Amino acid sequence: MNRDQLRGLFEEVRSGRASVEQAVERVRGFFVDDLGFARVDRHRHLRCGFPEVIYAPGKTPEQVVRIAESLLEGGGDRLLVTRADEAVCARVRERFPEAEVHPLARMVTVRRRDAPSSPGGGRVLVVSAGTADLPVAEEAAITASMMDCEVERLPDVGVAGLHRLLQARETLFQARALVVVAGMEGALPSVVAGLVDRPVIAVPTSVGYGASFGGLAPLLGMLNACAPNVAVVNIDNGFGGGYIAGLIAREGAPAR
Repeated sequence: MNRDQLRGLFEEVRSGRASVEQAVERVRGFFVDDLGFARVDRHRHLRCGFPEVIYAPGKTPEQVVRIAESLLEGGGDRLLVTRADEAVCARVRERFPEAEVHPLARMVTVRRRDAPSSPGGGRVLVVSAGTADLPVAEEAAITASMMDCEVERLPDVGVAGLHRLLQARETLFQARALVVVAGMEGALPSVVAGLVDRPVIAVPTSVGYGASFGGLAPLLGMLNACAPNVAVVNIDNGFGGGYIAGLIAREGAPAR
């Protein structure tokens, strides 16, 4: 149950079209759905403004589908599945034909036609250093998009060719929040942050040769950024970067 659905239920009670007891019965099952292998949090949309997200690794395709059914059939209007392999994508699409698969980002999304959206959700710019960083960058972009933000992408502008970034500096200035994705030495977020007066969410990736230690080198580089407007999420965590940027970008947007 989302905020609009709950508001509609309250209106029914106020107008006399539903009794208090009927309202209690309708909401009593919306908080936690115990599936045995998972306790689905149906209340998260009301608390946090976005429903529970399904992290697919470690779950069978059937488990993912059953969690998705609980979220969508329990009144949810959108669904986000992260790190989904081909088997999970196929099973979700089989159960929900309206689902959209995003192969590069390894995600599956569902947005119901009647899902409310906020066009003024704020602009998020996803900047990526190299083409190899695109899977993580796209995960961030789709996450922010599902949060009703206006998302723009700026790929392949790493510090090895700094002129590429400087040519797009007007694009940097237009964003309310920026997600900057980089592997190797992880220098790009600090450079971007030195050009803008907005929050920069830095996402280190595991892209790089041996001494990058699977993303540890860029992570440490980003944590030591001298620019004060940089915050850092975990290695390859495009979802986390996109989610935080989405929350920031929605601040100051028109009320839902």
